[in-house]
Amino acid sequence: MNPLPRILLALCATLAVHAAEPQVGVGMKPIPGAELIIDGSREMLDAKWIYWEGPGFKSTMPIKWQIVPDPIDGGTSLMTDDRAADGGKFGAADIVTKKAYRDFRLHIEFIIMKPGGNSGVYLQNRFEIQVFDGDKTKHGMGAVINETESPYHAYHGIGKWNAYDIVFRAARFKDGKLVEKPLVSMYFNGQKVHTNVTINKVWGGARSGIDGGNDGGAGLTDTPQGLKLQCEGHDVRYRNAWIKELDLAEAKTDF
Repeated sequence: MNPLPRILLALCATLAVHAAEPQVGVGMKPIPGAELIIDGSREMLDAKWIYWEGPGFKSTMPIKWQIVPDPIDGGTSLMTDDRAADGGKFGAADIVTKKAYRDFRLHIEFIIMKPGGNSGVYLQNRFEIQVFDGDKTKHGMGAVINETESPYHAYHGIGKWNAYDIVFRAARFKDGKLVEKPLVSMYFNGQKVHTNVTINKVWGGARSGIDGGNDGGAGLTDTPQGLKLQCEGHDVRYRNAWIKELDLAEAKTDF
């Protein structure tokens, strides 16, 4: 019997499986319809980002974060460098996109240069996905902060690039009342670590993000907000960040 048809069928099945897999991980280029928001240039930083002038804000424009070398692959990256945040003063010098988003697909890459380096990626300037070397708790690396355990096993470690690939669905409201809580799914360095996680509140108080001071963080408001990156005075760098707006009618965020 000619084995060729069986070989072709097996090949087609393999290709179908790979085609269905989400494209995620370090180095992933923007998907169709996505907007690049960090490319390692000062021009893009100034064009698309601004400080979040929340209750803990201590800096001044222009943004003090620096464009620095990419220590692994050449080129440049964005460093969370603002002395106003020294000592872990979160909210003192965080930056947020000028554009606001509801539902979206996000890709962002980060590298932590020294032990204990701390930053954070805030979805809608509310819900933190932690960036924190050494912390394996529910407050730690890759956690939907205080909502999930840290998927620390997926972290590449100090001095290596890491990637978060995220699908986020914003909270839904009816007649001004919350009827569906926000949801998030995430791949960390190509590994699926969160699936349709319900986010219950803004953690960390008013200095952490929008609505953090409302009813202990549970008083969410029906407003889109920008993507925020946290500065705590540590050498954490970002590159290759892009975002695509979505409209997720169903309460699902799986890729």
